[in-house]
Amino acid sequence: MTPQEMVDRALELSRNDGCVVLVDEGSTANLRFAGNTLTTNGVARSSRLTVISVAGQGVGVVSRAAVRDEQLADVVAAADAAAREARPAEDARPLVEGLPASPDWDAELRPTDIGVFEGFAPALGEAFSAAEAGGRRLYGFAEHSLTSTFVGTSTGVRLRHDQPTGRLELNAKSADLKRSAWTGVSSEDFTDVDVAALDSSLARRLEWAKTRVDLPAGRYETLLPPSAVADLMIYLFWSAGARDALDGRSVFAKPGGGTRVGEQLATLPVSLSSDPGAAGIACAPFVTAHASSRDSSVFDNGLPLKPTDWIKDGRLDALLQTRYSAELSGLPVTPGIDNLIMSVPSGGPALDDMIASTRRGLLVTCLWYIRVVDPQTLLVTGLTRDGVYLVEHGEVVGEVNNFRFNESPVDLLGRLTEVGGSERTLPREWNDYFQRTIMPAVRVPDFNMSTVSQAS
Repeated sequence: MTPQEMVDRALELSRNDGCVVLVDEGSTANLRFAGNTLTTNGVARSSRLTVISVAGQGVGVVSRAAVRDEQLADVVAAADAAAREARPAEDARPLVEGLPASPDWDAELRPTDIGVFEGFAPALGEAFSAAEAGGRRLYGFAEHSLTSTFVGTSTGVRLRHDQPTGRLELNAKSADLKRSAWTGVSSEDFTDVDVAALDSSLARRLEWAKTRVDLPAGRYETLLPPSAVADLMIYLFWSAGARDALDGRSVFAKPGGGTRVGEQLATLPVSLSSDPGAAGIACAPFVTAHASSRDSSVFDNGLPLKPTDWIKDGRLDALLQTRYSAELSGLPVTPGIDNLIMSVPSGGPALDDMIASTRRGLLVTCLWYIRVVDPQTLLVTGLTRDGVYLVEHGEVVGEVNNFRFNESPVDLLGRLTEVGGSERTLPREWNDYFQRTIMPAVRVPDFNMSTVSQAS
């Protein structure tokens, strides 16, 4: 069966009050390289069926990979049985209905393949040659995936979204392997990846690292590039659930009850938003929930998504909401969206210009191993990696030892003194889970490098 036929047949087989069926068809292609040499390449396919059955207010969810035609009835029957045995779901709501079908619902499935790297691979080879001539070694991988998600419901919803996702991680090391620098980019199809420019930026950082400066722990004026900002803002976004705020379990809980929506978080007019149609980072324009959680509901599957401001002009404007949590909070329904954009109204300077205007401070390449310490303040800890540099009088003068940091992304917003121009970027820590981001570089006057790290 085609994915569309599987959706329709599963809905026909269900004997309960309502049913939602999701089919995810995935394909990936990748290149891996080390020491200026391509090491492996490959392609893979995947398929997953999720059946969400509703009996009264009970819900049963069964998800299986690579379901064959003859197994479909058993999967649906298992979901039906689980729904009948389930306790009433607190988030139970009528299934979404009345939506027009996606215009490409019946279109043929076209997986990605190794051909997506047709223009990129030769440029990578040229970068290998340039790195070899410059005494550098390049390591990393390029990966492209295409996931087609089909959502059908017993109320007539038929929606489809084809999601291309690409990422390149590139690590350059000196010939003696003692100096290292990282960069990464996201791309929908690899036609816009400038490998030569990325290699050139890494070469510059390796040159900076020829001078070593050891510094103690402390609070430093710090420039965070878009990649590092993305990792911090993604954690903020993931922590912005309305249920946790209402229950007093997060930094967005209002003392005495309620949420902090409407409260000023930043002195600068910073905005944090999501937009399913944002150029270069477009994502599904409707809810796809394979299971219910505190921030999502299977009953909301198919619910249209629209541009949403989470923080607007420095003020908290919205939290992650299901229809159920919106009734509890009295706030609009604002489900999660699979991209994130941070900006200021008039834009801002490039990172190089921010370096040039720095009297003395640190330039951090990227953050790593970020973990929450205190949900009530969203205090997180983590490490710097692959390049911390000392800036003096507008110039980078050397590489600094790594640090462990302790900071709250929410608290940082209130302390920013400069926000740069926004650009598409790849988070280092979270790119396995969240890749579609547009972020600025930022200046923090007193970033807390809590201890010196021995990582190298």
